[in-house]
Amino acid sequence: MSSLIVAGGVPLSGSCRISGAKNAALPILAACMLLDRPVWLTDCPRLADVDNMLRILRTLGCHTAYEGDRLMVDASRAHNHMLPEQLTKALRSSVFLLGPMLARLNRAVVAYPGGCEIGQRPIDLHLQGLRQLNARIHEEGGSIRCEGDRLIGADIHLDYPSVGATENIMMAAVAAEGETVIRNAAREPEIMALQEFLCATGFSVSGAGSSNVRIQGGGAPRSATFKIMPDRIVAGTLLAAAAITGGSIRLTNVVPEHMTGILAKLRESGCAITAEDAALTLCAPERLREIKLIETLPHPGFPTDMQAQIFAVCTLARGTSVIVENVFENRFKHALELGKMGADCTVRGRMAIIRGVETLRGARMNACDLRGGAALTIAALAAEGESVVQNAEYIDRGYECFEKTLCALGAQVVRKA
Repeated sequence: MSSLIVAGGVPLSGSCRISGAKNAALPILAACMLLDRPVWLTDCPRLADVDNMLRILRTLGCHTAYEGDRLMVDASRAHNHMLPEQLTKALRSSVFLLGPMLARLNRAVVAYPGGCEIGQRPIDLHLQGLRQLNARIHEEGGSIRCEGDRLIGADIHLDYPSVGATENIMMAAVAAEGETVIRNAAREPEIMALQEFLCATGFSVSGAGSSNVRIQGGGAPRSATFKIMPDRIVAGTLLAAAAITGGSIRLTNVVPEHMTGILAKLRESGCAITAEDAALTLCAPERLREIKLIETLPHPGFPTDMQAQIFAVCTLARGTSVIVENVFENRFKHALELGKMGADCTVRGRMAIIRGVETLRGARMNACDLRGGAALTIAALAAEGESVVQNAEYIDRGYECFEKTLCALGAQVVRKA
């Protein structure tokens, strides 16, 4: 396992272009299974999770290759309906392949997916939705067996606006007879990106971004070149890093409308933020103010994937901040690690109370999950002395060359194997 060695006390400054979004790329890569011809993706981030998804696609018979700055995926020879257990255990998003495999191969066998241990993330809504499309699903021995030789469109109401379930049902429904309507669908920007990809490759989907998504079965699949949307969580993380260090940065290749919840809380902390068409500029005050209340919620609320990073920001803010985690019940592991740096925080179930301190001190910490690892790193940027963030591989799952990005903004971060 590798570590990030961080020398704190340097305000971030400069400009950075944001890469494509992991949470958009993974379902789009899964959707490539729907096509019997190649597609090209631009701005696809080179991340550990993306690499794992490409490995899974290759075991299914797909051909993948980087051609300059484009990623080519050709699923024309896809034939294997069994997902490799070792890779699916390492990648939560492997569950996205259930819908496309049912649509393309009429069957799928997959082990229960893995990923970061941030709480219960049941896939019941995925399976219920696929069953309503007339898929036959059997769960046995730690694996899920699906058959769907005749998928039929349905009116599906999700009990919770699950991003993954919405995406999985969308991908299966393009092969179903008739129309499918997903009600109480997730509204995240990544849902809109998947709709744009499906429409670009010949399918008929509408309504993404609202609570009702409509999919017309059938279509005429075609090749396409598609750009992955910018990563709003990477952008938010870098803004948080600039805020906690008292810095000033400009981000390009962003969609400010995707980040309204994040920007509102950073402004509440005292940061001056200017939004342009595809750029954001943040200037932090000498010391941040407390953020009275942050509640993680489905989009357009504050994203759970930014909770740990805003937690880190609050550790140095003047006053007391409160965070309520409504999405995952076990997503405060970073609190204990931040305490090693002198952070004053108390966790009670799904609520964290953070009393801002004057300074953080360098410490040796363990990243326990992807976003928590990023939070420890940005806290270390603002701490006195040197910090070590162990288990940096977690961070690699969602940030492309994180230490290089930070160094380009003036930080002093070195990776050590």
